[in-house]
Amino acid sequence: MSQKRNIFEEVGEQKASNPTPQGGMIDQGRGGARRGIRAWLMVLFAMVVVMVVVGGLTRLTDSGLSITEWRPVTGAIPPLSEADWQAEFDKYKQIDQWAIDNQWMTLEDFKFIYWWEWGHRQIGRVIGLVWAIGFFGFLAARKIPVGWTGRLLFIGGLGGLQGAVGWWMVASGVTSGEGVTTVASYRLATHLGLAFVILGFIAWYIMLLGREERELMQARRQKEARLFGIATGWLHLTFLQILLGALVAGIDAGRSFTDWPLMMGQFFPPEAFSITPLWKNFFENPGLVQFIHRIVGYLLLGYSIMAVLRGRGSAHGATRAAFLAGFIALIAQVVLGIYTVVTAAPWNVAIVHQLLAILVFTLILRARFLAAHPRVTSIRGVSK
Repeated sequence: MSQKRNIFEEVGEQKASNPTPQGGMIDQGRGGARRGIRAWLMVLFAMVVVMVVVGGLTRLTDSGLSITEWRPVTGAIPPLSEADWQAEFDKYKQIDQWAIDNQWMTLEDFKFIYWWEWGHRQIGRVIGLVWAIGFFGFLAARKIPVGWTGRLLFIGGLGGLQGAVGWWMVASGVTSGEGVTTVASYRLATHLGLAFVILGFIAWYIMLLGREERELMQARRQKEARLFGIATGWLHLTFLQILLGALVAGIDAGRSFTDWPLMMGQFFPPEAFSITPLWKNFFENPGLVQFIHRIVGYLLLGYSIMAVLRGRGSAHGATRAAFLAGFIALIAQVVLGIYTVVTAAPWNVAIVHQLLAILVFTLILRARFLAAHPRVTSIRGVSK
């Protein structure tokens, strides 16, 4: 005769055998070392910012042509003896910048500009090394989240391209007998523009990694498409203004017309099309280049007012705050830009102007990110 079981015991045993529900299944196998990778990208972002600042100082000190060769590996070792220094100085004496502008230089004067350019290139090498150690380290440890390997490799590819573009820029000024004493302004703009592209991708990835995949998927359902489009246009117009600023810097146009809001007492600068062929004026005529930079600045200001007003209509507090932050930073940049003009762009003001451009660009990018991935706030005010 089989033993009877208590019905309550049987039910209890059945309940105990059921698996406990698990939360966050969408992130299983996908998380990787999100925090570690995010911290690594933050370090890279900071290093690229330093690289941009040092690059700006290298240009302001007219040091960019002091190293006349591109040696990505062996160039990491600076001259170690007086003979080595003299050899580098002799190479510099072969280019037009020395022959036309800097024949007054002694070896000690040359060392000053050499160290600026060497330091700029060295930071680039260190950035490449930090990227390689981080990427291959996370890859070997199998800690890269699903879908992120290509993104992180892309950052390294952009860094390598930046090195090549940097030499392409310098090569335009390493001439002999052509009367060229500076790098081509459009190549300088390309070099700086690519730096901002790199900063933009790194910042975007940092923002993505700051939230779990599950949360991002939920946030995408709340995407504010109209604000996202406005922020995208805002970002692109800001990027265009940054490129125009590089053109201004490349030909020292900021020091050519130092009155505002007029230019030498008139709205449109004199002799704006004095260079032939005509198209060269848009890259090499100081008056026309600065005029275009000013006009686009006014357009950007108007667009920014529209953007922040539309941003106020967001259903999400973090998004509204992001649009306001981008607008405030841009207003500060406009004021500083005017001050830079009327003070003839001293190096310290010019560098702050460049740094503030990075801040404006990043804050507008953040507004765009939050329009695409809103932080949903509950009735109690707690962000989800």
